[in-house]
Amino acid sequence: MSEVQFHKFIMKSDSFSDLTPIFFLQTFILELIHASEQQGSQRSEELIEHIAKTAGCFFEETYRGDTRKNGLLDIESYTDLILGLKNNIGGKFSLASSNQDCITVTNSCCPFGERVTNSPELCRMTSSVFGGIAARNFGYAKVEIKKSIARRDGHCEVCVYTNPSAAKGHPGIEYTDTTPIKEKQDINDLHSRIEESMQQIWRKQSRPTTKKHQPPVIIAKSPAMQKILQSIEVIAPTSATVLIQGQTGVGKELIARAIHAMSGRSQRPFIPINCGAIPESLIESALFGHEKGAFTGAIEVHQGYFERAEGGTLFLDEVDSLSAAAQTRLLRVIQEGELERVGGKQTLSVDLRIISATNQNLEELVKQGKFRQDLYYRINVVRLNIPPLAERPEDLPYLVQFILQRMNKKYNKTVESVSREVMRRIRAYQWPGNVRELENILERSLLFATGKEMTQLDLELPAATNNVDEWKNVKERALTGVEYAFLATILKVHQGDIKKVAVEMNITSRAVYAKIKKHNLKLADYRD
Repeated sequence: MSEVQFHKFIMKSDSFSDLTPIFFLQTFILELIHASEQQGSQRSEELIEHIAKTAGCFFEETYRGDTRKNGLLDIESYTDLILGLKNNIGGKFSLASSNQDCITVTNSCCPFGERVTNSPELCRMTSSVFGGIAARNFGYAKVEIKKSIARRDGHCEVCVYTNPSAAKGHPGIEYTDTTPIKEKQDINDLHSRIEESMQQIWRKQSRPTTKKHQPPVIIAKSPAMQKILQSIEVIAPTSATVLIQGQTGVGKELIARAIHAMSGRSQRPFIPINCGAIPESLIESALFGHEKGAFTGAIEVHQGYFERAEGGTLFLDEVDSLSAAAQTRLLRVIQEGELERVGGKQTLSVDLRIISATNQNLEELVKQGKFRQDLYYRINVVRLNIPPLAERPEDLPYLVQFILQRMNKKYNKTVESVSREVMRRIRAYQWPGNVRELENILERSLLFATGKEMTQLDLELPAATNNVDEWKNVKERALTGVEYAFLATILKVHQGDIKKVAVEMNITSRAVYAKIKKHNLKLADYRD
C-alpha cells in the first residue's frame, strides 16, 4: 500500500477511536491486497502467501508459548490451535469431525465479516495458515475449502487432510514442511500450456500488421474455472464431440478454441459459426455447401463450413437454433462422417471434430420436441458447463486488470487500476451479461477516466430495491416490454412477412415464430 492510499484509508474513518484492533487489521489487509492487485495477479498471490506464512508461524509460536508445547503437535492440539486463532479474531469455527487422516471444521461467521464476499481470495490465506501449520507438524497437508461464506454458501467448511492417500481425488492446495506443493501450481502450469497453445495458433493465423484482434486469453483463478481447465486437458486429445453450455458472454468460444489448441488438430482450421445468425433458408447451404444450380442464385459450387474445417474443428454456437432439416443432416455427418451438398448427389467424406455450444437447456428442448433426441446424445458425449461470472468472484480482479490493459492499448490510455470503491461495485453487481458486459462497462468507463486510477464506473445499480431477485424481475419485465413493442412495430412495417422480420431482427424465422407465440401476437392482425 502506498503512503497516499494508506492516508486515504485512514481519512475514511471519523476518528481513530473507530479503528478497533480487529477492524484495523481486517481493513488494512483488504487495502493491502487491493493495492497489490493493481501490480498484477502474481504479485497479489505472492502477498497472500507471504502474509499467511508469516501469520501461521506467529500463531503457532504463540500457541506453543501459551501451552508450553515443544514437540510436534498432535491432531487434538492442532485442532485447538486453528480453532482458537480463528475464533480469537472474530470467527465462529467449530470442529465437525476429526481423525488421523482428516480434520473438518465449519464456520458460521467469517473473521472478515460480510466484506469477505468482496474479497474471496482471502480464503486462500486461511488455506495457507491451516496448511502450513499442519505440514510443519504432520509432514503433509492438503486444504480443501468445500464451502465458503466468501462464495455466498452461507457458511464455511474446510477439510485439512494430513494423509496423501486420504487427500487423493480431492481438490485443494497441498503443503509439505513449510512450503506449499500447491496443486494450484499444477493448475498454473496447465493454464500456461493452454494459453501458449492458443497464442501460437493466433500468431500463425493473424497478420502482423493488423491490430483489430487480440490474442485469446483465459482467466481462471476461481475453482470453477480451474476445473474447466483440467477438463480441457483431459478431453482435448480425444476425438469426442463436446457440448459447451453457459450463459451468453461467459466465453464458450474461448473454451472451444482452447480445446482445439490442445488437440492433435491444432495445426488444422478452427471454424466458428453462429448458427443463430444465419437465416433458416441459408443454414443448410452454409453448413454443407451447395452445387451449381441447386437453387436460384446458386451460380457456382460452394464449399460449406464442414468442408472448410476438414481435419480441424468446427464450432457450432447456438446449435439449438438449427432447423429440423439441418439437425437431420448434422446427425448424419456425426454418425457417418459423410455429407452431401445441397442439390448434390455425390457423397463426400469429412474428418473433423464438432464442438457445439448453447445458452439454452437442450434437455428441455428435447422434451418439447424442438431438438432431436438422437442428435442431442451425439453432440453431448462430453459436456462442459461454464459458470456465470457471478459464480466466479475470484476471477474478477484479474479480469478487470486484463481488460484495462487491453483497453489502454486500444485507446492509448494509462489507467493502471480501479479504486477500491469501483472494485466494490464491480463485486456487488451480478453481471447478467457476464464477461462481455464487464468488458463493455469498463471500456465505457475508461474512456472518461482521467489519471492512472479509474474512480468512476458507468454502471447503474438498482436504487429502488436491495432485493436481487426483485431487481431481476423488474429488468426482465422491462426487456419483455421493449421486445414486444419492437416486434409489433416490425411486423406492422413488413406486413407480417416473417422472412423480412427475421432479417431485420438478425434471427431465424423459427426464432421469430417463437417470439410471436411468446407475446401472444396474431400474424393475421399484421397481414393485408
